[in-house]
Amino acid sequence: MTTTVPAAGPAPAPVPAAGPAPAPGSGAGPTAVTAGPVAAAGLTTVTTGPVSAAGLTTVTAGPVAGAGSTAAAVPGGGLGGFDRLLEAVVGERAAAVRNVPATLTCFTDHFPRHPVLPGVLLLESMAALARTAAGPGTWRLAAVRGVRFKHFVGPGDQVHLTVEVTAHGPHRTECRATARAGGRVVATARVLALVSDETTREGTA
Repeated sequence: MTTTVPAAGPAPAPVPAAGPAPAPGSGAGPTAVTAGPVAAAGLTTVTTGPVSAAGLTTVTAGPVAGAGSTAAAVPGGGLGGFDRLLEAVVGERAAAVRNVPATLTCFTDHFPRHPVLPGVLLLESMAALARTAAGPGTWRLAAVRGVRFKHFVGPGDQVHLTVEVTAHGPHRTECRATARAGGRVVATARVLALVSDETTREGTA
């Protein structure tokens, strides 16, 4: 008796190798938020926004060049700085207004059901105004003391910022700052210490 063994069928198709990881902006994934000082220039870089086809939005809120300037021209909705300078007396005081539009990208995840302006961005607005009061030059934020956040700031609010210079010199300036919205104080900073970028840093002399 002859037994016929059926021919083997075609080999199964190989499992395709995993392709490269999707690049940021592929349409999926969480919202990326990072914030930290840029040591060389004393700036704060805030990267925020959903990972989408447009990629991440990078906002750099830096020093205001001097009296008469504002940080309003910040891309991505003006996350840092302020919109309108009301007063600036170099070495004495400064006042400004920053608007908080509902279109700020930070409100997407901070927080979805209760949008709140992150305190670090409000602090950066104070620091930007303090740089204006310090006068011409490049000033970097060296220290912050006694910061208190008293009330939430949300979409549609208009924040009135004031800083008063408490110590002023060619290499170091100290200010105290207050932020008000809706007729009440929402945040204060007892000391914002700025140093000139020309100042020799510890360990580099």
